[in-house]
Amino acid sequence: MSKKEKIAVGSEPIYDAKKLGVPKMIILGFQHTFAMFGATVLVPLITGLDIATTLLMAGLGTLFFHLVTKGKVPAFLGSSFAFLGGYAAVSTVDGIVDPTLLPYANVGVAAAGLVYLVLAILFAVFDSAKIMKFFPPVVTGPIIIAIGLGLAGSAVDNCQTNWLLAVIALGTVIIFNIWGKGMSKIVPILLGIIISCVVAVIMHNVGDTPVFDAAKIQALKDAAWLGFPIKKSGIVFGNVPDKSKIISAIIAIVPISLATMMEHIGDISAIGATTGRNFIADPGLKRTLVGDGLATSFSALFGGPANTTYGENTGVLALTKVYDPKVVRIAAVVAILLSFSPKVAALINLIPTSIIGGISFMLYGMISAIGVRNVVENKVDFSKSRNLIVAAVILVAALGMSAGVSFSIGSVSITLSGLAVASIAGILLNAILPGNDYVFKADEYDNAKRGKEKK
Repeated sequence: MSKKEKIAVGSEPIYDAKKLGVPKMIILGFQHTFAMFGATVLVPLITGLDIATTLLMAGLGTLFFHLVTKGKVPAFLGSSFAFLGGYAAVSTVDGIVDPTLLPYANVGVAAAGLVYLVLAILFAVFDSAKIMKFFPPVVTGPIIIAIGLGLAGSAVDNCQTNWLLAVIALGTVIIFNIWGKGMSKIVPILLGIIISCVVAVIMHNVGDTPVFDAAKIQALKDAAWLGFPIKKSGIVFGNVPDKSKIISAIIAIVPISLATMMEHIGDISAIGATTGRNFIADPGLKRTLVGDGLATSFSALFGGPANTTYGENTGVLALTKVYDPKVVRIAAVVAILLSFSPKVAALINLIPTSIIGGISFMLYGMISAIGVRNVVENKVDFSKSRNLIVAAVILVAALGMSAGVSFSIGSVSITLSGLAVASIAGILLNAILPGNDYVFKADEYDNAKRGKEKK
């Protein structure tokens, strides 16, 4: 690598990570794995699903997504939090998860993933410009902002378990991202985790208050080095004989897909805004929706949670400026390998919550900042009352309705998350209110790509 290329690392966008060399690509892949790990394993911990299965399905789902999208979109598919309410409604009895009901919840999630195909077909059959008129930047921008801000509370809660470690992790990321040289500039998250974990080990051994969770330490000791990640909680191996429960689960969970599809469009817009490439035009939402939806259905079939494009990894892209999808695919392979090693997964899970919070503090903020960028770069005119109204309703609904909205259809109770309500309300308002002059340019590709072609 020339001196000029070394200076550019971390300062200029990198679309082909091969120039960095295979070792550095692998390190970057591990960084993406660390970024998604905390949130991805949290979903199975809450729902009662298996962590190893979740990691396997996240890795396989990501690779499948890249296959469907022609390897063009640098997205990682991790566990979706949007479906937590659905899992709770179907598989929780008196506040306790009933493992025998998890397969029914997975039936609902698998059905929800198939709903993505309906929207994908609409994008494939009809003119993209007509459909995207329902998803202009005045809708997707605030949704992206709400996604990041909605996660902000989680980051702060995690930081509060040990603010010193959280600040060290956050400060390390900032220092290396701003003042780092060469490789250190593009792996600030990995360095933040390593340095803060070293401090945590010192504090744990010399301080009066243990830093590492005793239960997690014991789990690490008990974990086997090798294990098969597929457990009998999926539809394929699980027991789902009760048709009424199947129908109830589908009715309870499928409506959540309305929110997650809007979130998907927002995430793809965010990744496009981050990388400077128009992924809505190429490879197109018809492909990204199929990749995300089928990955979710496949995961549910084998006992994993719903998958979704991960904002944490979009934050990593924004920080490192390395946009090569191959790096994300390396992260997917790492996740798959980790799923076969309970010992390694338990070691990563041992990372103190406060450190995850310090890292998330940056990544979640990055998501919201990308939403702001999406609005600014598309020159959304907020001097128009209709645009102010759409954005205002989306933000207040998403952030204010933390408990979501619950209602019943017959004997089935359905809960829509605040983000789901915000997405639906924003789309409807944008469609109803006069003055929707947004024009989607399907043939508009990224400036970086055009510049590269000229060279």
